[in-house]
Amino acid sequence: MFSGFMVNAWTVASIVAVVAGLVGFFVVLRGSAFVAHAVPNGSFAGAAGASLVGINTLVGLGAFSLVGALGIGFLGRRGRHDVVTALALVVMLGLGALFLSMSVEYAPEVESLLFGEVLGISSNQVAPTAALALVCVAAIALLYRPLMLSSVLAEVAEARGVSSFRMELCFLAVVALASTMTVPVVGTLLIFSLMIGAPAAARSLTDRPHAALALSVAIALITVWSAIALSYETGYPIGFFVGSISAGAYALGRGWAAWRSGVERYES
Repeated sequence: MFSGFMVNAWTVASIVAVVAGLVGFFVVLRGSAFVAHAVPNGSFAGAAGASLVGINTLVGLGAFSLVGALGIGFLGRRGRHDVVTALALVVMLGLGALFLSMSVEYAPEVESLLFGEVLGISSNQVAPTAALALVCVAAIALLYRPLMLSSVLAEVAEARGVSSFRMELCFLAVVALASTMTVPVVGTLLIFSLMIGAPAAARSLTDRPHAALALSVAIALITVWSAIALSYETGYPIGFFVGSISAGAYALGRGWAAWRSGVERYES
């Protein structure tokens, strides 16, 4: 389980979990779950287009992730954010369907991008993933204070000179970057589970931002480690375990929050 190709799987999956826990914390805090679903799924079209013209799929993923995320940010400023997000997703998926219809050699990569290939990670994927992860973590560290303030107290942030619109664009750019590095590893369907399940569970367990952020990363790591081990032992897809464990973690978090609330009401 810890030899050969599995070393790459453990390493890259751990990197992805850390990024998903960090970025997902702000996704949940800002109520942007739909965006976290739309951007990775929309980026799939970029990979299809890149494959069609014969360039690296990572380039297509990055371009469509960034354009889609920033498009949502700009258009959502003057319209309903959920409607704009849905339309951006529809357009990108439509383009993806068009690109796929024009190619006959993309079928294996389609499944890979949808469901990931954690157990098929090659050594030459580790360094690029780690590099993109470092950029993502650095961006979160740089934006942490203004992003936290604009996420929790938008009016106070504006009064202190922190533009909510600029923070939204920066946040969406980070989501796009996270999608670019994670989709080739865990797929468009699983990164959504990691970005939402672990952070939502963490927020249920504590109201303290730093503690919740650390818990989000820890739960995401436990989720992917458990999923890899269970998949290796049982032969069942990693996606099944990632989704199930993420949902279970959130259910436990909500149960703990309800019990704690009941105890506090009883004591008061």
